[in-house]
Amino acid sequence: MNKKVIIVTGASSGMGKDFALQLLKQGHKVYGLARRVDQMQDIISAGGKAIAMDVTEESQIQSAIDTVLSEQGYIDVLINNAGFPVYGPVEEVPISEAKRQFEVNIFGLASITQKVIPGMRERRSGKIINISSMGGKMYTPLGAWYHATKHALEGWSDCLRIELATYGIDVVIVEPGGIKTEFSDVFLNNFYGDAQNGPYASMMQIIAKSTREMSEKNQLSDVSVITNLIDKAVNSSKPKTRYVAGAYAKPLMWMRKYLGDRIFDRIVMSTVKS
Repeated sequence: MNKKVIIVTGASSGMGKDFALQLLKQGHKVYGLARRVDQMQDIISAGGKAIAMDVTEESQIQSAIDTVLSEQGYIDVLINNAGFPVYGPVEEVPISEAKRQFEVNIFGLASITQKVIPGMRERRSGKIINISSMGGKMYTPLGAWYHATKHALEGWSDCLRIELATYGIDVVIVEPGGIKTEFSDVFLNNFYGDAQNGPYASMMQIIAKSTREMSEKNQLSDVSVITNLIDKAVNSSKPKTRYVAGAYAKPLMWMRKYLGDRIFDRIVMSTVKS
């Protein structure tokens, strides 16, 4: 196995941390990038590097890339994992929060990607792995802004893939389903709207309850199912353009693709009826 220089964004918890630790076990040189360096001490202990970086701060992104390049000379793999969900009725989610969702999930991701492309292009080698979601191919109530960013990421990644193919750079999309991470807690902490007396209160209460129950009842997949996909994508000489795994992902994406809008709408809305 060729040892690679790998950047993982959002490496302070959840999938990103698991990716970093597994890749370190394989002997790769791994840099974890996240706002919370104190949450990446296990990555450092495992032989990796941790760099403080807010994906919405251009100067911090540039500084992080400059640090990696000064220490290693090149970057083989960028894993764009940093992201978070904003949920709530379109009518009630502040536009400022919608913009923040796009700043992290799309524009920050695009910025760091722009900064690694020149080196990869010159070496005619590299991989850019974007962590999307099953939510990039289907939709759920109250998830308009989150799904919008993931749908955007899918199209953006497809365009990037064909732009960079000539230069030997692979662009890979990973579409996780329901995974046991901090996602549920972050989801509930970024749930906007009046859940008590607002026009969407009943729907909000049902979705919040079902989100908690999925976690409490162990209905989500272990993060290792996605880490295994990352392992395949990083170490394959010819990775797939897309990888899918995790609770609910394949059946929901199949239904969305083949059943049509109206039937899928009814299936999704059946889950939020009181």
